[in-house]
Amino acid sequence: MRGLIAAALLLGGIGVADAGGTMPARGSVEVAFAPHDDAEGAIVKAIDAAQREILVQIFIFTSRPIARALLRATGRGVRVAVLADAQMHKRPAGNVLTMLMDGGIPVALETEFAAAHNKVLIVDVDDARPVVVTGSYNFTWSAKRKNAENLLILRGNPELARAYADNWHRHRRLARPVATPADLRRGG
Repeated sequence: MRGLIAAALLLGGIGVADAGGTMPARGSVEVAFAPHDDAEGAIVKAIDAAQREILVQIFIFTSRPIARALLRATGRGVRVAVLADAQMHKRPAGNVLTMLMDGGIPVALETEFAAAHNKVLIVDVDDARPVVVTGSYNFTWSAKRKNAENLLILRGNPELARAYADNWHRHRRLARPVATPADLRRGG
């Protein structure tokens, strides 16, 4: 049951400066539950609406429809950058990171943690109506078809988007850029 829920929530977030806190509820919340709802389609729609920037932080990434949407975004001038868990992407076969790199999207691997388990997509953080996509949903066929997953698309909350973007940049500073499939096998 997918739908739009008015954001009457207090959304907790981690700011870089204060390492935790509460921010005001703003905007709207869209929810999807896989496999019953089209969570992947909702992610693609959020990517297709991007105007300036998309920051991705993902544990497992094998979804070709999401990868193609990111490549389309790059093709229309949107800046896209991807952080991924190093251990989950050591085998280039199956994951889409090589496809993204071949399309000019910078990819970096997170190696500082036992698991870089985030599933986050941040769209147009500096706009008036930024979008944060998060939840348990990995960008995979299994998440779409077989797993019980949840997805939230949070629109129009600049403070929340900034907190997520700041956290993304903190992780990016610790991550290792990759340029080739061999870099993936080495973990960056």
